[in-house]
Amino acid sequence: MTWTPSSWRALPARHIPSDYPDPAAVLAVEQRLSKKPPLVVASEIEKLKAELARVSKGEAFLLQGGDCAESFAEFEADRITRYFRVFLQMAVALTFAGGKHVVKVGRVAGQFAKPRSEPTEVIDGVSLPSYRGDNINGSAFTPESRIPDPERLVEAYNQSTASLNLLRALATGGYADLENVNRWNLKFAKKQGKASAEYVKLCHRIEESLEFMDGLGLTGPAGIATDTVDFFTSHEALLLGYEEAMTRQDQLFGSGAYYDTSAHMVWIGDRTRQLDHAHVEFCRGIANPIGVKCGPSLDADELLALLDKLNPKNEAGRIVLIARFGSDKIAAGLPKLVRKVTDAGRSVVWSSDPMHGNTLKTASGYKTRPFERVASEVNDFMDIVRAEGAYPGGVHLEMTGDDVTECTGGATPVTEESLSSRYRTHCDPRLNADQAIELAFTIANGLREGRQQRRLAAAGL
Repeated sequence: MTWTPSSWRALPARHIPSDYPDPAAVLAVEQRLSKKPPLVVASEIEKLKAELARVSKGEAFLLQGGDCAESFAEFEADRITRYFRVFLQMAVALTFAGGKHVVKVGRVAGQFAKPRSEPTEVIDGVSLPSYRGDNINGSAFTPESRIPDPERLVEAYNQSTASLNLLRALATGGYADLENVNRWNLKFAKKQGKASAEYVKLCHRIEESLEFMDGLGLTGPAGIATDTVDFFTSHEALLLGYEEAMTRQDQLFGSGAYYDTSAHMVWIGDRTRQLDHAHVEFCRGIANPIGVKCGPSLDADELLALLDKLNPKNEAGRIVLIARFGSDKIAAGLPKLVRKVTDAGRSVVWSSDPMHGNTLKTASGYKTRPFERVASEVNDFMDIVRAEGAYPGGVHLEMTGDDVTECTGGATPVTEESLSSRYRTHCDPRLNADQAIELAFTIANGLREGRQQRRLAAAGL
């Protein structure tokens, strides 16, 4: 099949709403969106691809994270700023401990839609269509709210535009200054109980490094910029009509390639990665970096076939394989995938999503994710990928900058009994600010230990 931005329409498409009351209204909205300005441009997308190519070679580390599903009702500047602050804190800890550049990719400015395991939801004997994300229908449990409305796609575009404008300003306007971020981390570290001393030591080492650089004249206007960062956006490419409407053929930079300008990177979910279906068809033709969620149901030969289709030229930085098994399944499922891809000589980034396979429901009915299981899966991921001769290059997290109570555990523990106090997610449970930073410090300690081991091995010790 010859690829075009609309060639996916001839194939089966899972988890795309088919119950819009007026299909013509959907097409009209998509036509309006196709004439709106792109959210990102080709040169930015290619820059991310180049950075991911460094990750695939073991020269950098990918930090990808953000909301499970963005919300219209909770859209506000302070919430975005808090999220970005926590993201920066995580990135600085990982950068220093790993001794490598951290590629910063948010699940933000477009992550609205969510595939659901059940098409309907039942409460008190009443059955309604499931809530599928604010860009499709509403979360209120009423028949009117659950009707898909194509105008929500326009509102999602407008919110993404405003979010991206603020994030760009924060990334380049001085808010991301390393000294600021390290002070925030030090404040966090001092309240972490038993782990506090280790975290404080890391913050002090970062502070000493900054002072050393300043003493050598490496910072400031004429030196290394320590007050700006590159920040990229990503979301699941689920609603292909929206993604098609945002796809542009590059005329600005002369490549002639097609780019999905709704985000720098998009990914294919575990439920929509069928080789001969619409989502793979759409993603094979765009030039963006593509993520592929890899879970227990993915066969190693099927994964190679996906790589053949999505990245036939084996381009570095093109594919991010996101492992989402669960702490109890990763040891059985991940090694064979890494081994197959490595033996075939494929250039990929291996990243860990320790969230989706560790969801459980408490006796009181709340979905949660135990922090200890999340941390355990990340650690096992690192060990397994290294053991198979590949590079564990990143993490993919659902997290927020807010003090929510959705995932249990952590150094400042959330208990099952306290889940109801600030349980605000519209979909799946997220790490709160403290849990997200704690996980980053935990990963950082592992990266630092691996770095020390490599140094000793290089010295013959």
